[in-house]
Amino acid sequence: MKKIEAIIRKSKFEDVKEALYDQGIEWFSYWDITGLGKSTEEQIVRGQVFQSSYIHRRMLSIVVRDINLEKTINAILDSAWTGETGDGKIFVYDIEDTFRIRNRESGPDALFNKE
Repeated sequence: MKKIEAIIRKSKFEDVKEALYDQGIEWFSYWDITGLGKSTEEQIVRGQVFQSSYIHRRMLSIVVRDINLEKTINAILDSAWTGETGDGKIFVYDIEDTFRIRNRESGPDALFNKE
């Protein structure tokens, strides 16, 4: 099992979500984050333009079985891409085990509903 953390542009979130759904990845967590980077973003506040080194992005956290790793990464890469600096990053971690709290099921089977 693998954990994928993807940092993407907020504007690409709906595209990424749809691409993941199309690949059968229907459960993941996400939250808004702010980071620092080489690029800057323009922010308009009350009609005035400000340059900011704070970069607003969305982070996705997805745990998948090994057989779904490649298609999940490709879905994110294809749908989050703009070709410009600041498209984001994907990190992949090994997951030792997982448990479904409801029935104490463990391992890769605990990641999806068999029904």
